[in-house]
Amino acid sequence: MYKPIRKSFFDVPVLELAENLVGQYIVHEQTEGLLVARIVETEAYHGPEDRAAHSFSNRPTKRTEIMFGAAGSVYTYQMHTHTLMNVVAGPIGTPHAVLIRAAEPVEGFEQMKENRGNKLKMTDWTNGPGKLSKALDVTMDYYGQHWTDKPLFIAEGPETVEIMKGPRVGIGNSEEAVYYPWRFFEKDNSYVSKYRA
Repeated sequence: MYKPIRKSFFDVPVLELAENLVGQYIVHEQTEGLLVARIVETEAYHGPEDRAAHSFSNRPTKRTEIMFGAAGSVYTYQMHTHTLMNVVAGPIGTPHAVLIRAAEPVEGFEQMKENRGNKLKMTDWTNGPGKLSKALDVTMDYYGQHWTDKPLFIAEGPETVEIMKGPRVGIGNSEEAVYYPWRFFEKDNSYVSKYRA
């Protein structure tokens, strides 16, 4: 049922990609079955022109090396105990990326519930980037792979969604970049993460 989206989907500027990703599916094929969630929130990071981006220095590091690679590559990184999922954007050598901030569960509810903890309400399973990776059982092992390669891939969503935009979350030490309206989210979706400056 779910097929990897065409590679050309990723060949657009980072702000356009961040908006286009809202409404698409993340699919993780596992032996126990499919884990599927529909993306409802993203954030764009504009490389050397963006103080909030990991690649602001425009110099590859062990962590950011893949950001300089092909559009559609998987950029995972660790924050505390969480793995965060990103989609590389832009031409090779242009280190832009889109953070997948939140998604709405579609398939694999029991497994997601187990991955996140049985006592949490459903909206808390995937309403933040670290929570989402944990629910979908995504680890650092996917770093450098492509979002069209199974078992972890992005598939086309079924319909258009009404998209809002605003400032990104939790980047208060990024000077003027705090105010850039580079967060895209589905209007009135309860899985969108809570905004905090």
